[in-house]
Amino acid sequence: MKRSNIIGVVVIGVILAAVVVWFGISLHRGLKAETEENVESTAVQKVLSRDLERNYPPTPKEVVKYFADITECFYNEEYSDEQLEQLAEKIQGIYDDELIANKSQEDYLNDLRSEIAGMKEDNWTISSYTLSSSVDVEEFVENGYVCSRLYCTFNVKRGTAGTVASMQEFVLRKDENEHWKIYGWELVAN
Repeated sequence: MKRSNIIGVVVIGVILAAVVVWFGISLHRGLKAETEENVESTAVQKVLSRDLERNYPPTPKEVVKYFADITECFYNEEYSDEQLEQLAEKIQGIYDDELIANKSQEDYLNDLRSEIAGMKEDNWTISSYTLSSSVDVEEFVENGYVCSRLYCTFNVKRGTAGTVASMQEFVLRKDENEHWKIYGWELVAN
């Protein structure tokens, strides 16, 4: 009897230890998942987290979408001066080299800061944007470059006033790495 009592106690002890370990692991996983859910990325952090070396937008439409996401961050979000410079670097990562060559980096950043400050001072924000449908993306060849043209409509509003649509025409061209780069854009007259 003593031997069976000892075996019973050991079995019960092992079962209790397993329950305690299982409960501890479950509790830890639950707390970890809850913590991860509570840590949400801001729009700026999401845009900055994209690695353009490994995850470059594959289509002209996706390039302009990334441009629009960064533009929304410029005008709608709060960020540090360091983050502004990082956002500027990200947006220049999708610009064609000829577009970047039009201004020095210092002039580009000064103009960008000035434009953003003016928009924020006048209380302008981008409420949404809409891209051309995929079938409306026009591809063509110009000066030996494969190019594409598409449109993005930014819905902007001032304070609590209604929204105003601002349609932009984008021209992109493929670079030597087969990446679509923004060659330029202009406002389309309404």
